[in-house]
Formats: sequence, structure tokens, C-alpha cells
Amino acid sequence: MANVIEVKVPDIGDFKEIPVIEVLVKPGDSVKAEDPLVTLESDKATMEVPSPAAGIVRDIKLKVGDKVSEGMLVLMLEPAGAAPAQAAAPAAAPAPVAPSPSKPVPQPAAAKPSSAPAPAPSPSPAPAPVAAVDEAAFGKAHASPSVRRFARELGVDLGRVSGSGPKGRVLAADVQAYVKGELARPRGEAAAGGGLGFNLPPMQPVDFAKFGPVTEQPLSRIKKLSGGFLHRNWVSIPHVTQQDEADITELEAFRKSQAAEAKKQGIKFTLLGFLMKAAVVALKQFPEFNASLSADGEKLVLKNYFHVGVAVDTPNGLVVPVIRDVDKKGLLEIAKELDEVSGRMRTGKIAPADLQGGCFSISSLGGIGGTFFTPIINAPEVAILGVSRAAMKPVWNGKEFEPRLMLPLSLSYDHRVIDGALGARFCTHLTTVLSDIRRLAL
Repeated sequence: MANVIEVKVPDIGDFKEIPVIEVLVKPGDSVKAEDPLVTLESDKATMEVPSPAAGIVRDIKLKVGDKVSEGMLVLMLEPAGAAPAQAAAPAAAPAPVAPSPSKPVPQPAAAKPSSAPAPAPSPSPAPAPVAAVDEAAFGKAHASPSVRRFARELGVDLGRVSGSGPKGRVLAADVQAYVKGELARPRGEAAAGGGLGFNLPPMQPVDFAKFGPVTEQPLSRIKKLSGGFLHRNWVSIPHVTQQDEADITELEAFRKSQAAEAKKQGIKFTLLGFLMKAAVVALKQFPEFNASLSADGEKLVLKNYFHVGVAVDTPNGLVVPVIRDVDKKGLLEIAKELDEVSGRMRTGKIAPADLQGGCFSISSLGGIGGTFFTPIINAPEVAILGVSRAAMKPVWNGKEFEPRLMLPLSLSYDHRVIDGALGARFCTHLTTVLSDIRRLAL
């Protein structure tokens, strides 16, 4: 054993009694210089003990849960090129297979060449589609640097792996188990939910008639079509909903003052046009909201046009026509186009082109009621604004409470593209614009 190196805990600063959270090798493993051997975790940092040289691990002196300090023995390492110890079994030697007592083991006929051609190997099945790694979730995963590297090599999103280590830490074995599980999953299941590997149990049929009288009503074609897209968007996009209230007291007073004149031109002058114009002002200030993720999830496609989708409640279901170039149109022009599009939607005369190309959507329930809700993003857009019914509320102006007309807003956004701070800034900017419509002209 003269050639064996004692690997000890190196200088780790002022840390003492640090727990071992991972042992990354086992006796007989071959390692290269700087390969991680064990992982330590203090209350402030995670660190790995690297191998000082290439060689073969012979004897590990600690286990997960042990507490170590600088200078403590980690393991014994036989350097590469050294004569193997007598007691050590060759690492690469295969274990002998005992023959079955009931069935003799056939011996290969090495001297008799086979005239039959070797069978062609069966083609390997195409790999299941791999979802893009959610970098935010990957970064937040509780795992050591070595496990992160391992996951990167395999293309595994650590955010989807359940950890079995201390405090839920993801171990290398957890990554391996996740990969084995995904490979064993039937391809049809892996493709469900947009290729994200969702494997939900099927909904069991229920005979509701045994509990009481029922009536069956078929879903409309629109609800059948939109239902699948809504389900896909909900399960494949990490939604966050930011809620706020906008003071629209002055805006509503101006709208009412112009409504009579607009009516003479056959135009219904509603709040929705103001919301669309204000949304465009906010989209210009925060271009990440006027964008879409590329199909591979690697790039953000920023749009230099402003087409706004508006959810319209039709007798057959919700449909979202798109008003194009909102930034280039005035409020009366937008109001007139909204009225025309809504009419075509309700009579079923809308063209397919009217439903495409949206950058940002608005779903207004103000005419019905409610306060806040969680609108579902209309992919490939990355955000949607929900609007509820405005209500008079007492608002403190610094000296006294005064009645103000407050509009509830619910902004849902794709957390892969937009973080919470940016979502809050967008919402705050939007409420500022709505509270002072002079900003629409800036």
C-alpha cells in the first residue's frame, strides 16, 4: 500500500464540522485529476473535494451525514500506473456467471466459422422529444455542481427531478432514475402535454344518472377546439398572475364626454379601446411582453408590431380576434373596428386571418362582474391582461379619502420569459398610463 495516496479535506476556510451530503465515488472507481469525490455543504455554500490525481479509489473513509473539517481523511487513492494492491480485485473483471444446474451452458464453437450472415441490427427507435430546459427552475434546483454537470450532459432539467438526498437535494442517482423512468415511459405518454413527459392518470367515467336526473349537452365546436389549446397552454406554460387596480376616474369622465359624439357616427365608444392603447404604451416600454419564445425555447422573438387580441364572448364560446397595428390607430378607429369584428364574430362570419398574429391579449369581464381572476395565456404570446368590473372606492389622497373609480387588472405572464419584478413594473406602468390618459399621446 506504499503507493496509495491519502486524500484529505483541503483548506475550506473557517468552516468546521461541515456535513457530507454526497459521496460521488465508490471503491474500484477510476477517477481523473480534479474529478469531484465528495460534496460538502455548509449553511452558506456547497463545495466539492476534488481528486488530487488520476487513479483508482480504494477505501472510502466517510459516509453521507458525517461531519468533517480541514485535514480529515476522505479516502485512499491508488495513483494511475501504480502496481495494484494484492487484496484489490481488478475493477474491470466481470463477475463469473454460475451455470444453471438444470440447463447446461452452451459453449461457443470457435473453430467452426458460421456461413450464415449476421442478422442486421434492428433500427433504434427515434428518441422521444426532449423539452427545453427551464433555466430558472434548473438554477433553483437543490443540487451540487457535479450533479448539475451530470444533468447538463444528459440534457435533464433538474427542476423536474425529485431529490432523495438530505433536505431534498438531488443526487446523481436521482438523475439516473429520472432518465431511466423517461426512457421506460411509452412514447405516446412522453409526447402528451407538448412533449413535457406528463403522465396523468385517465379520468375515470362516472355514471352520473345513478345519483339523479341528468341531461347531456354536446360541446360546441369552438369549445372543443379551444379546450385543447387552453389545456396545453395551462400545463406547458408556468403562469404567474400579477394583480393591481388602476384609477380610471378621469379616463371614464373623458370617455363619457365623447361617447355621445361617437354614437352619432355609429361608434360604441367603450373602455376597451383605451385599454388597448394603454397596453401598447406598456408593451413599448417593456418589449419582453411583446415577444414569443422560439419553438426550441432557446431564443426570444421580439416583435416590432403591435397586434392586440381581444377575447369576445360568442354564443358558441370564447374567441380572440386580433386588431392589427393598434399603435397606428386612433381611439375612434379602434372602437369602430372592435364593433365590426365583434359583430362578425357573433354571426360566424369571421375570417381565419382575423384570429392570427396577436402579440398580446385582453380578456375583459367588466360588463359581467367580478373582481380579479387568472386569465390563461394565449400561446405563443407570453402575457394576457384580464379586466374586471370597475367600482367606486375610497382612496386616500394624503389629506382625506375621496371616491375614485378603480379598475381591477389581472396580468398573467410566462415566467420563463418574464420574472416577477418585470411583471410588477409592467402592471405599475400600465396603471399609471390609465390613470392619466395624456400619457397615451407620449
